[in-house]
Amino acid sequence: MSQKTPDKQYRSPPTHDLPEILETVEEIAPERNALDRLIARGGRGVSWLVLVAMGISVVEVFMRYGFNNPTSWVHETVVFLIAVIFVLGGPAAMARNSHIRVKVLYDSAGPKLKCWMDRFNDLLTLIFCLTMSYAAFHMFWGASHNPLGEWSLERSGTSWNPPFPAMVKGMIFFALTLMTLQALLHLWQSLKAKPHTEEAR
Repeated sequence: MSQKTPDKQYRSPPTHDLPEILETVEEIAPERNALDRLIARGGRGVSWLVLVAMGISVVEVFMRYGFNNPTSWVHETVVFLIAVIFVLGGPAAMARNSHIRVKVLYDSAGPKLKCWMDRFNDLLTLIFCLTMSYAAFHMFWGASHNPLGEWSLERSGTSWNPPFPAMVKGMIFFALTLMTLQALLHLWQSLKAKPHTEEAR
């Protein structure tokens, strides 16, 4: 009597293999330079702001429904923290080379063509980041100065009235400036790379 072959279904890896999985992911998408490694490390720290946002949201639930004493600061603070996480995700994704892209043409190209495609891609990225940084600077300047040019942070206009709008726009300018520097370093590395060099993309 023949034995049944077990179905070959995907099973999630055991939790004790998690360090090996993380090492594999790091090998797939390594950072290209020291700045990328620093940003990736900082991104892992910033990710803890999600836990902070969740914690103060729980405080709001208890205060509102447990003690009938809702806060005036939790909602705006949570929105600010999530906005900061979202904005800083740009440099982190660029550092880890984990942004979404279609690689059909790139994967089918030869080493020499890949080298030129890398250079072209990094050049376009640099131009884009420079343009967006310029726009973000003007946006932040308008949110941090009054029409007379004096320092005056834009506020939310609520009863608490924090300067979060100006701070978020400042974070956008900071993130785009950082991405411009990353793009410049990436372009420099692409220009120095030889066609036979296997650059991690």
